[in-house]
Amino acid sequence: MMKPVLNTDRFSFAALALAALAFGAGLPATSALAGECPADQVAEDGMTPGPMTPKGVTDTVIKTIDLSSKGDAWKGSMLRMRKLVVQPGGIVPWHSHETRPANIVVVSGSITEYSSTCKVPILHKKGEVTAEFGHLSHWWKNNGKVPTVLYSSDILSPEMHDDNAM
Repeated sequence: MMKPVLNTDRFSFAALALAALAFGAGLPATSALAGECPADQVAEDGMTPGPMTPKGVTDTVIKTIDLSSKGDAWKGSMLRMRKLVVQPGGIVPWHSHETRPANIVVVSGSITEYSSTCKVPILHKKGEVTAEFGHLSHWWKNNGKVPTVLYSSDILSPEMHDDNAM
């Protein structure tokens, strides 16, 4: 009689899927739609440039991955993950995502985004994720009373490796 063989690939996928579901269960049900610009407020030049220097924010690089092994199109590019802690009144300065796509998750607190693509400020709360890419420039401010913790994952092109912009 043959013993059943554990398919580790299938087991790993199932474990990963369960972990993702468990993580997602802790997020607000409205997170997919929250923290977005209202449809009637979307504009090409919604907000003018804001502060150009950071204030009350720590930016810690957690890990980077050199993407060069993925082919010529990725030569010199890096995937970077950072933790940002923005104190009350703190500012993540005006910056562009034209050449640096990113995803941001709010882990605690809340933060307000002032975006070139929206006429009104956008409040991002704990558990919300926002995608930043394309023709977008913006700045963020913690208008709350507690520090806001964000995790950011972005792709840096070769010319951005020494760029300290947020």
